[in-house]
Amino acid sequence: MSKTRNRTDGAPRDVGDVVSIVGPGMKVVGDCSSDGTIRIEGQVEGSVKAAKSVVIGKEGVVLGDVVTQDAIVAGRVNGSVSAESRVELQTTCRVQGDIRSRRIKLDEGGQVDGQLHMGGRGAEKPAEGAKHGEKAARNAPEAVQVN
Repeated sequence: MSKTRNRTDGAPRDVGDVVSIVGPGMKVVGDCSSDGTIRIEGQVEGSVKAAKSVVIGKEGVVLGDVVTQDAIVAGRVNGSVSAESRVELQTTCRVQGDIRSRRIKLDEGGQVDGQLHMGGRGAEKPAEGAKHGEKAARNAPEAVQVN
């Protein structure tokens, strides 16, 4: 069952359809979270969590971790990006941190300084006790170092 709220015309609206925007020239200090989508064209100093998707525009900056279902990054992220389903890294992106998702698309020109973890387990974190660089389980997805 999806969450709904009444619109001003009385019709129900799915909360997951809501897009929250951090506009150009806007700076948010603190964590952001949404049941829908967050679009960042300004700057966020804190973590960004969205149930549906996170879109970081060309001029967008996130100084913290991103956790979502789907992520599209055209701007800059200094932190990890974890997406249950898909991460798209566009030509203009600059990511300093690890990326974890089932599927990852990196356009030519995009820059990543960190590890890419992809495979059937999506954005799950490694098992407790696994050291950095070690596989958490026998069938864990391979990590790819990109610089």
